[in-house]
Amino acid sequence: KIAILDSQSHLLERVQKIFGLNSPPHRIEIYDNSHIQGVAPYGAMVVATPEGFDKKAYRTFSIKNPKQQALAYGGDDYAMMEETLKRRLAHTDLPLPALILLDGGSAHLAIGKRVLQALGLSIPLVAIAKGVNRNAGREVFHQEGKEPFQLPSTDPVLYYLQRLRDEAHRFAIGTHRKGRTSKGLRSLLENVEGIGPKRRSALLQKFTTLEEIKNASLEDLMQVAGFNKKIAKNLLDFFKEKPSDSP
Repeated sequence: KIAILDSQSHLLERVQKIFGLNSPPHRIEIYDNSHIQGVAPYGAMVVATPEGFDKKAYRTFSIKNPKQQALAYGGDDYAMMEETLKRRLAHTDLPLPALILLDGGSAHLAIGKRVLQALGLSIPLVAIAKGVNRNAGREVFHQEGKEPFQLPSTDPVLYYLQRLRDEAHRFAIGTHRKGRTSKGLRSLLENVEGIGPKRRSALLQKFTTLEEIKNASLEDLMQVAGFNKKIAKNLLDFFKEKPSDSP
């Protein structure tokens, strides 16, 4: 444990030197977005400290921008990042990071800078772009006042920063999948007779997954707000008719 913390301490000292920070960063926040063709767009934030990843401090942001939500194809990654940063940094109850790391390139850096300026904040900001052919070890770092630069492929700090970026990506993808599953379940429930938007919402407050709904008894379903015996039976009968691999 002591050896691990000592190694982490040296890494953070090198991070301080590489990015010209005033001190080793005590809190690094890393951001990434996830969506598929604009569907279930989420921004995600993970937090790294000298003790490692602080998973209790992770946050997700369901993108609310109507323009983004309306996109049928593609997805504005920059708008998503801007909304995520604005909403997170507006949380005055959370401690400010000593360093912000964005998954992206110069355009993401410009977005981050704009958000910080609008909020009157001065926080070191770095964007980490994937290298040529998205090869690990060829990442390019973007920081205000510097030319884009790379770190030696054998540098332990590069490996550390890759880990931070990859953790944000993992968390963003996982959050998106959960959101996409929820949307799929809502769409499925639209086909059940007698279950409108209010009853769907009430049902999904009590049961969060398809398996939970399928395994519920008639009595369990009748406890959902707005449900009666007939509607509960309609739902049970509906899933009896669906194949087991339905979404």
